[in-house]
Amino acid sequence: MKFFLVGLLLTIHLFSYSSDKDKPSKKSLKSDPVAHKNNENVVLRVKRATGTIKLDGLIGETDWEKAEKATDFHVVLPVDSGLAKSPSEVVMTYDDKAFYLGVTFFDTIPGKRIMESFRRDFVFGNNDNFLVFFDTFLDQTNGFSFGASVSGAKWDGTQSNGGAVNLNWDCKWDSKTIQYNDRWVTEMRIPFRSVRFKSGTDKWYVNFSRLDLKTNEKSAWAPVPRQFATASLAYTGVLQWEEPLPKSKMMFSVIPYVFGSAARNFEAGTNSTYRRDFGFDAKLGITTSMNLDLTYNPDFSQAEVDQQVTNLDRFELFFPEKRQFFLENSDLFSNYGFGSVTPFFSRRIGLDAPVLAGTRLSGKIGNNWRLGLLDMQTEKTNNQLSRNFMVVSLQRKLFSRSNIGMILVNKEYMDEPGTQNFNRIAGIDYNLASRDNAWSGKLFYHRSFSPANPEKQYAQGASLSYNTRRIHALMAQASVGENYSAEAGYVRRTGYNLLNPEFSLLWVPNKRIVSHGIVMDSDYFFDAEYNQIDHEVDLLYKFEFNNRATLDAGIKDIYTRLDKDFDPTHISSTVLRKGTEYSTNIGFIDYISDMRTLFNYSATVATGGFYSGKIGVVQGKLTYRYQPYLNMSVNFSYNDINLPAPFERARFWLLGPKLDLTLSDKVFFSSFVQYNEQIDNMNINLRFQWRYKPVSDLFVVYTDNYYTGDWSPRNRALVLKLSYWFN
Repeated sequence: MKFFLVGLLLTIHLFSYSSDKDKPSKKSLKSDPVAHKNNENVVLRVKRATGTIKLDGLIGETDWEKAEKATDFHVVLPVDSGLAKSPSEVVMTYDDKAFYLGVTFFDTIPGKRIMESFRRDFVFGNNDNFLVFFDTFLDQTNGFSFGASVSGAKWDGTQSNGGAVNLNWDCKWDSKTIQYNDRWVTEMRIPFRSVRFKSGTDKWYVNFSRLDLKTNEKSAWAPVPRQFATASLAYTGVLQWEEPLPKSKMMFSVIPYVFGSAARNFEAGTNSTYRRDFGFDAKLGITTSMNLDLTYNPDFSQAEVDQQVTNLDRFELFFPEKRQFFLENSDLFSNYGFGSVTPFFSRRIGLDAPVLAGTRLSGKIGNNWRLGLLDMQTEKTNNQLSRNFMVVSLQRKLFSRSNIGMILVNKEYMDEPGTQNFNRIAGIDYNLASRDNAWSGKLFYHRSFSPANPEKQYAQGASLSYNTRRIHALMAQASVGENYSAEAGYVRRTGYNLLNPEFSLLWVPNKRIVSHGIVMDSDYFFDAEYNQIDHEVDLLYKFEFNNRATLDAGIKDIYTRLDKDFDPTHISSTVLRKGTEYSTNIGFIDYISDMRTLFNYSATVATGGFYSGKIGVVQGKLTYRYQPYLNMSVNFSYNDINLPAPFERARFWLLGPKLDLTLSDKVFFSSFVQYNEQIDNMNINLRFQWRYKPVSDLFVVYTDNYYTGDWSPRNRALVLKLSYWFN
């Protein structure tokens, strides 16, 4: 199967490439990247500003009146046919230091507009909003996204893998949003130094997206098929600057910060400890497309707390990276392999020991090359040696949207004279992306190295997917040796071969039911001799309604042969023995209500077999908002596990009430309580943020943990952090 996938992947790529070559004007295809575009005839010409643009939500300056307008937005959802019901207009201009956007969204339906809060990087589907996607290097793979909700909340992030947006990235820019009876208006000023681009270029790719929840339409200026996000860089239009962009001056910014904390560990019986310290982050723009990031004594206490889950799995859970330092160009380091077997995962750095310092060089070299270098040093603690993490990534663009990359990861233990203790990974990945985004795929081979250097230290995989308006089909394959070790990566399990076929077929009647269809997703695991050790097959039928609600129901077929003793409850002294086999079925129903209403909810109900016994699951989320100031939600999960004796019946509640208060676009307060019976813990996290200057913050964070039985304290801490961005 692996050789079939590899052959099919290369055949499709060569066919796609040869098809492009056979088209007329071969010379222009080579010299003009626009010829590779799906929307090359969708062009916005941007004139240079002759006066000053004031961000006041009026769009009344002469430069706005003379600017060419982007209008006639095309519907993407619920069905990608025709123009949007509510008119939209976007104008742009620029000067030596910044570029400007003026956005006017007209309403055709009276009533209140839908807004969740003032919080930056808002939830897309819960707000009337405007988003813009810039492909500044014309590679249809990486870019930048900016936006605003109707409340005036900002959105900014980096784009990778053809359009995926990472919202944990922030930069300096300004905007002003004003609401009128028949329209709402946003003006933006984005400094050229806040984004990366090629100096002297006169062309970017761009798309403008509007979500109008009153008409229940998502639309885009350059048309996008409904199966793809409007962030898809394969379907952007063309932004034609009147003159080549000014050569950007060297960018340098530094963010010093001071922080103090008080903490006490009641479980260890220690007294309160106090800490005062300082550190800084710095960013140097070596070129307009290459950045050097430096950090000394970083403190990540302000990062949002992870949402807990009840763990019934045999393998490690995955939680995403949220720390700002690791985010820009993060795909250069994190997109190797598959999600369940990747050689580098930045959250491995600094969670069990403080980071002393680090540096990161990342960006573009010319039109076709990207480079990433990272080096981080952690401090020595009572439990951990000092460690150095080094990553080198080099990526080369191939054809119109594909690329090949090589990575080297080195984790070195320090402070052990006369010994050599390391873990290293070397790997190569090929990523396929067709011109129209219908075909995508991956082919990779990685190998780990350690001082003992045993055999079977490989990880290899291939995937190929096909997406149209109605059909999604994927086949993925992976093989991971039993001694493959990626200590700085994320590897759920080793010693297996995997087949992962997926298929879905949808009908789009565009009536009360917008779409419905069948979905199949499966994972088959085999040992080295291709004897089956696990499988999970999900078969369901899904419905999407015209009020944005969704419903699906189906069954899971699960087979497990344990490779080690395992307690499914994670709290019992009894275990299921290695080598025992279990075959079960679970039925489930998922429902998500209309998220536009002030009160909305989602719920999942499941019941069926669980190893040698039974399980019942109810989980979901309830949300109420008083827009745009207050959002109250409760995540809940109840698991009832009934295994035969000598196991005791296990019933776990996980409750997560959360309050999010946004008094303006500068002052935020959140309270997140998580009551988790499985780990016998209740966590309280209170977080206050005052953004007194752009990307300059005061944080006050309080966290407390209690046992759920007698409510005795486990540990608590109070942290204060003040930062300021100089540039």
